Amino acid sequence: MTSRQPTHAALWPLRFVSIEAVSGVVLLAAAALALIWANSPWSQSYEALWQVRPGLGVAGLSPRDLRFWVNDGLMSVFFLVVGLEIRREMHQGVLSDLKVATLPIVAAAGGVVLPALLYLLANGDPATRRGWAIPTATDIAFAVGVLSLIGRSVPAALRMLLLTLAIIDDVVAILVIAFYYSGGVAAAGLLVIAAGVMAVLLLQWLGVRAALAYLLPGAVVWIGMLRAGLHPTLAGVLLGLMTPASSEFGRRRAAPAPQRADSPLVRLEARLHPWVAFAIMPLFAVANAGVSLTGVTSGAAASHAVGGGIVAGLVLGKPLGIVLASVAAVRLKLCQLPEDVRWPQIALLGLLGGIGFTMSIFIANLAFEDSRLLVAAKLAVLVASTLAAALALVFGRLQAARGRG
Repeated sequence: MTSRQPTHAALWPLRFVSIEAVSGVVLLAAAALALIWANSPWSQSYEALWQVRPGLGVAGLSPRDLRFWVNDGLMSVFFLVVGLEIRREMHQGVLSDLKVATLPIVAAAGGVVLPALLYLLANGDPATRRGWAIPTATDIAFAVGVLSLIGRSVPAALRMLLLTLAIIDDVVAILVIAFYYSGGVAAAGLLVIAAGVMAVLLLQWLGVRAALAYLLPGAVVWIGMLRAGLHPTLAGVLLGLMTPASSEFGRRRAAPAPQRADSPLVRLEARLHPWVAFAIMPLFAVANAGVSLTGVTSGAAASHAVGGGIVAGLVLGKPLGIVLASVAAVRLKLCQLPEDVRWPQIALLGLLGGIGFTMSIFIANLAFEDSRLLVAAKLAVLVASTLAAALALVFGRLQAARGRG
């Protein structure tokens, strides 16, 4: 009898796309709410809300404001899901087969390098150059949401290319955060991280399957990241990559019962994904997309350079980088286009890649301490992502109309 695991693996892209498509709309509404609120007569209440200190007691951690607990606390769950996605793709998905993964890997590389170069060309000042990674990210929820609006004429292979490219973008963003935007590493924090990791491995060796049992050691890893000078959300990625991808793990590897056919990875991702898509990411948008337009000064050359570099990187650099890298890979016979995917669809993929939003704003928060530069960066991300989404939607609709004609 066929096990349930392959069935769930086969259905995962459909479930993932449906959640991301709807959550893209929710994310857009959350961003619009934040932008309107921050520029309304009640704008003071917007900023006052996120400066509230809830007084959550964490050993060795001074009181932090609500925005910290959203950006560094709840977003750790977002990064946990990202880690789970990467782990699953490495185990049985596109990233497990280099031949299949070559095209999206090369395309993603082009979509990272060219936007970064365009940003650096526009920003020679060391204070603004720190934002080079902002236009390199792709927001999978917005991108899939826009793709769903184009219609059913979009090839299924293009959806998989988009999902894979966005996941690879996430991998790059995680590495950039770990090695560029994290401070100096403190040895004491590394010891705390090691203690948490050992506790997780011990529970896995004992065959403990209850997700709540891993909450405490996971929190230890998070605190260790913070103490080590690394960004605490990296704890989520690490724990996601450590999650068993098979239903048989631990010292007792008896044949799994039918009700246990799903691996911890599959079960945990299925439980967390809707919460991340419909609660954590919209909350992050409300907390960070509230850019006061009065804070954008017309005479600040540095702010203009930051904004111009981000817009150029997302709207021009992303599509050009993805398309040129894909052309080069195919011409060099490193890979070939998937069935039913033609070059116009690759151009559409490039436009969709220019929708940055969540990860771009997240990186902007790490890149800039200067409030003026941060406001300029956030506004540029909003403008560029909206423009890229509009271009992708129009271009995709035109291609669909030509196909029907």
